[in-house]
Amino acid sequence: MSTNTTTRPDAAPDRWVSDGKTTSRFRGTGRRRSLPHLLLGVLLVLVCAGGFVLFSLDSGDRQAVLALARDVPVGHTLMPQDLRQVNVALDPGVAAVGVDQAATVLGRPMATSLTTGALLTPGSVGTAAVPTTGQAIAALALKPGQFPPEIASGARVAVVFVPGQSGTATSPPADGGTVWPAVVTSVASAPNDQTTVVSVQLAEAAARQVAAVPAGQLSLVMLAAGGR
Repeated sequence: MSTNTTTRPDAAPDRWVSDGKTTSRFRGTGRRRSLPHLLLGVLLVLVCAGGFVLFSLDSGDRQAVLALARDVPVGHTLMPQDLRQVNVALDPGVAAVGVDQAATVLGRPMATSLTTGALLTPGSVGTAAVPTTGQAIAALALKPGQFPPEIASGARVAVVFVPGQSGTATSPPADGGTVWPAVVTSVASAPNDQTTVVSVQLAEAAARQVAAVPAGQLSLVMLAAGGR
């Protein structure tokens, strides 16, 4: 008996079934294509961050204005070395002298005493703004030990009556008062003299009392800002 044997050809591989090699080839291509996209994304993030910083600076309305590079007393003639440029964001109501307006203030006297870092305003220069109404300035001749060496223009101080030694006045002024709050307007000392003249601004009535005290019976106590 003969048997018919029919050989069936191998079925063609399903084209939707991956043989491994094809998958590997496509995966490699995907990785290569994703790298430029990643770099582009990083670049976009950096650009956006830089734009945000620039926008923040611009929106803050920062301006180049003049500030004091050192302490200057009232009456001092303003010089270039007294000033420096600062970039700050100012409220609309704040008046400051711009860097481009430096020529309008240089060579003019200070109308008030300012400390290092203070912004220069149009009212800071010109006719002296001290003493104000109801205030007066008294000059005190002081020796070492009667005032702290740190005292400078703008410092808040207390003028204190110190009873004198034998043979001098030992009581405070007849109109009363032993401590007077004041603000230092200038400090001047002669190179060959141990006496330092400290000018202070205080209430007009207090200034009269202080002026009546004999030399050597007053001392200065430096107070914290806003102190009493």
